[in-house]
Amino acid sequence: MKHLLNATYALTSDQIAFFKQNQYIKLKQVFDAPTIQFFNEAISKQVEQMNKVETPLEERSTYGKAFLQLFNLWTENDLVKDIVLSKRLGQIAAELMEVDGVRLYHDQALFKEGGGGITPWHADQFYWPLASDKTVTAWIPLQATPLEMGPLEFSAGSHVIVEGRELEIGDQSEAVMQKKLRVTDFQHVIEAFDIGEISFHSGWIFHRAGANTTSDMRKVMTVIYMDKDMVLKKPDNPNQEVDWHTWCPGAQIGEVIQTPLNPLIYSK
Repeated sequence: MKHLLNATYALTSDQIAFFKQNQYIKLKQVFDAPTIQFFNEAISKQVEQMNKVETPLEERSTYGKAFLQLFNLWTENDLVKDIVLSKRLGQIAAELMEVDGVRLYHDQALFKEGGGGITPWHADQFYWPLASDKTVTAWIPLQATPLEMGPLEFSAGSHVIVEGRELEIGDQSEAVMQKKLRVTDFQHVIEAFDIGEISFHSGWIFHRAGANTTSDMRKVMTVIYMDKDMVLKKPDNPNQEVDWHTWCPGAQIGEVIQTPLNPLIYSK
């Protein structure tokens, strides 16, 4: 299993070109079923230990209904650390972004409960104090994810939109971007995920997820990568200020982010 975590994944030039144009891609058979099942169990146990949410689902905000969200599991659990720091995933991220290497920004588990609501349209990089757009998130379902469970959806090529970048995730971002993305006629990609299928999306592409209409938990692990030479910028909003001190504490504005929480995962 550790061999697979670090083995090269053969990306084609067509796949790299697809990502460059659309700023997302879904890749099949990145991991095999036994590997996904192993990490399903390991990550689920860690989420159970870390989760402090006790508010009933129906009493939560739109954001709270979207998922249980736990961060930096890799610092708490050596098994989870193995997949978060996987060179295979890091290699894919680096080649899609066409950079020489990647560092970890942070990880997060996103568990959408049975009956959980939508994840509104948003662009991740609104939250990040990063000087370039060389970022990518691996979205790793820990089970087969049919449409009924609320898989990740993409607005292909929507990284070119400037309107909506200033919106944090919530009802307003959903309303504004539903209208904007419909008007501009970007392709709205809604597809199920097979076991071992993983998507990668850039920081400025708009994406969402539907509700989980099943009774089962939709379990997803995500890993956020940045160019190994990423520079910290002066935060544009309070969320970026918080992210600076949470995910890269000690990093200095105008300098490369290379704190202990941002290890080098892959380099050519």
